[in-house]
Amino acid sequence: MPIDSNTGGVLTRGPNNARPAVLDETDHLIVQMLQADARTPNNAIAAAAGIAPSTCHGRIRSLQERGVIRGFHADVDPAAVGRGLQALIAIRLQAHARANLTRFENYLAGLPAVESIFFVTGDRDFLIHVAVADSAVLRALVADNLSLRPEVAGTNTTVIFEYLRRADSSLTA
Repeated sequence: MPIDSNTGGVLTRGPNNARPAVLDETDHLIVQMLQADARTPNNAIAAAAGIAPSTCHGRIRSLQERGVIRGFHADVDPAAVGRGLQALIAIRLQAHARANLTRFENYLAGLPAVESIFFVTGDRDFLIHVAVADSAVLRALVADNLSLRPEVAGTNTTVIFEYLRRADSSLTA
């Protein structure tokens, strides 16, 4: 699995074909609270859910074991760490390169600018979210790295003006 260049950890996989976990109201509340703030103390979650702290801890551990909670992360502002320009880059691969998607995905995951990688349908194969210092770095990433790779047939870059993240997105319909 690819390495996450932002945390040094393994990139987590998005939706898969696994059967959805069965969650009750308490599980939903725990997940919502942790999505809003992963640093919420166990005692506070337990109090909000009306359960004992030990029960809450067990439920969180169960949610992790069942793959509902994949990890706990800091929401870092890229601009605050010198990466204030964000973009989405759509990448179309050469037809012959599609047999080696994992290798190309690993290459993308190794690029320090890459925040997220999406394998998508349509006329493009990948959509990557990047955060860089400025337009010169973005240009170099696209022109001197991505576009020069033999498996890349083309790219399309869209600069992000504003990015909003919904804290409880995984539980909405």
